[in-house]
This record gives sequence, C-alpha cells and structure tokens, in this order.
Amino acid sequence: MKSFIPREVESLWTLFTAPTVWAIHFVGCYAAVAVYCAKAATLDFSFGTVRLALGGFTVVALAVIVLSAWLAWRQWGFGAGDPPHDEPTRKARTLFQGFATLLLSGLSFVAVLYMAIPLILIAECQR
Repeated sequence: MKSFIPREVESLWTLFTAPTVWAIHFVGCYAAVAVYCAKAATLDFSFGTVRLALGGFTVVALAVIVLSAWLAWRQWGFGAGDPPHDEPTRKARTLFQGFATLLLSGLSFVAVLYMAIPLILIAECQR
C-alpha cells in the first residue's frame, strides 16, 4: 500500500511529536485564557470567542496526535510484533520505537482532552 507520508519520516523525532503537541497545546490554552482574563476590559471580543478559538486549536492538536499515532502504528508494523522488542537488532529497535511512540500518542491524546474540559466548564473569568 502506497502511503502519502514516506517511511523516512519515522525517526527518533516522531517519538517526541505527540508530547510536544500536548505541551504546546497546554501552554497555548493557559496563556490565551490568562491574557484574555488580564485584558478582558479592553478587548472587543467575548470569552466565547476565545473558547471557540481554543476549541479549534484543540481539534488541530488532536488531529496531529492522531497522525503521529498512525505513523507509530505503521512503524510498529500495524501491531504485527508483540512486545518486548529487546533483541539487539535494528528491526527490534524500530518496533520498540513505534510501540513507545504509539503509547505516548495515546497518553498525549488523553492529556489534550483533559486540557479541553475547562473550556466547556468555565463560564467567564473570575475577578
């Protein structure tokens, strides 16, 4: 099956993709709400606009994490090899990296979802 993303993309950097996206999402959400709440009186838009923008940011972050998980699943061999991948071979290292990236992607996906919960529950800035 021909893929639109080449296998050369699967490197050690793919291991850090999902946690990096989660960290950027975490800092971005808290910074946006903090700046809005500090400057709310002088801004021309409501908290609903900030909430909508952060909702879109969350959807983009989740999409990137899902793409990272798909790449990891492909690198792991679509689940063909059972862990542990502890042989001293390149194939075993590649399978281990794919499995570890898949697990980190799952953890990052859940973390981004938990980060988005306050967007639903918080009504406005508290003074």
